[in-house]
Amino acid sequence: MIIFDQVHKHYGDKTILDDISLVIEPQEFISLIGPSGAGKSTLIYSLIGSEKITNGKIFVDDYSVHSMSEKALQMYRRKLGIIFQDYKLLTQKNVFENVAFALEACGFSKEFIKNRVDEVLKIVGLHEQSSQFPYQLSGGEQQRTAIARALVHDPKLIIADEPTGNLDPDTASDILDLLLEINKSGATILFATHNKNLVDKVQRRVIRLEDGKITSDKFHGGYDK
Repeated sequence: MIIFDQVHKHYGDKTILDDISLVIEPQEFISLIGPSGAGKSTLIYSLIGSEKITNGKIFVDDYSVHSMSEKALQMYRRKLGIIFQDYKLLTQKNVFENVAFALEACGFSKEFIKNRVDEVLKIVGLHEQSSQFPYQLSGGEQQRTAIARALVHDPKLIIADEPTGNLDPDTASDILDLLLEINKSGATILFATHNKNLVDKVQRRVIRLEDGKITSDKFHGGYDK
């Protein structure tokens, strides 16, 4: 469960998040929408723990994200799956190595890493491309690699910040379908997007931010420009 309890974030005199109180239940699929500058990215980064809030509390299961040390945050982030718009792949590593890197940093055995990476590459449909490098992949394949990397720790929470922003409509729809399948397997998904068509397709809970405030929180569509 995710809880935002009266969260505020200020930069000087500028309010970025204004009294955000929110509960997200396990295995929900949340579309987070709103215009540029609404506070979506700040909310996401505060949930990751990379953005310190000014006031309030953020809880993710047994973690008090707002008060953890940097060392504790590093351990916490290993339990998250984080997907960005620009993929953030390591250009000098192939698909397999990009996904394996997250496990190697944690000291897992080579056998475990190989089995787990093969497993997640099959889930995202990239097992045949495991030896290819990012420059050899389409945008959709690069994002699937990033999703595989996010899945490799078997996270219960996946945070996707505009993951389809650089993709054509058909590929974006395919990536959304993949996220929905992952959600069905038991993961909570927080999906930040500007794409109205994708939000309409999901037909789940939609939270709208505007000027740092939650202006709408409802189910089944609910996208307003």
